[in-house]
Amino acid sequence: MADTQSQIVSGSPARTELIAIAIGKRLRGGEVIDLIGDLGSGKTTFVRGLAKGLGSSAPVSSPTFKINNVYTGGKLRLYHFDFYRLAESGILASELAEILTEPDCAIVIEWSDIVRTQLPKKQLTITFTQTADKTRQLIFSYPKSLDYMVKGIL
Repeated sequence: MADTQSQIVSGSPARTELIAIAIGKRLRGGEVIDLIGDLGSGKTTFVRGLAKGLGSSAPVSSPTFKINNVYTGGKLRLYHFDFYRLAESGILASELAEILTEPDCAIVIEWSDIVRTQLPKKQLTITFTQTADKTRQLIFSYPKSLDYMVKGIL
C-alpha cells in the first residue's frame, strides 16, 4: 500500500496541540495513530490535542508507567498506549488486539516497536523531530484511505 507523506513545522506546543485537535475532530472510530519520536519531542502534547478534539476534558499525561490511559468524551474513546518501558508486549498484546476490533474508539501508540506486527497496515504514522527549542517537524505518513484525517490541515 503506497503511503502519502506530508509534513508540517510546529513552532510551539500550542500549535502542535491545535493540529492534533483538528485531527481529533475528524476521527470516526477504528483509527490507529503511531507516534514516533524521542523523549520530549511533543508526542504527549499531540495526544492532549487529540483528546480535546474528541471532546474529552480529562487531563492527559504520558502513560509511561501505566502503559495505557483511556480518555472519553464525545463520540469515541481514545486509547493511549506507551510501550517505552517494555521489552516485550506480553499480555498487553492480547489487550491491544482486542481493542483494535472496537469500532467506537481510536488508538494512539508511542514506542510501538514491540507491537508493530500486530498493528494494521492502515494507520497514520507521525514522526516528531525537534528542530529547535520549541519547534518540531511533524512528518505524516498514511494511506490514501486516511486522507480525511489530515486533508486541509497539512
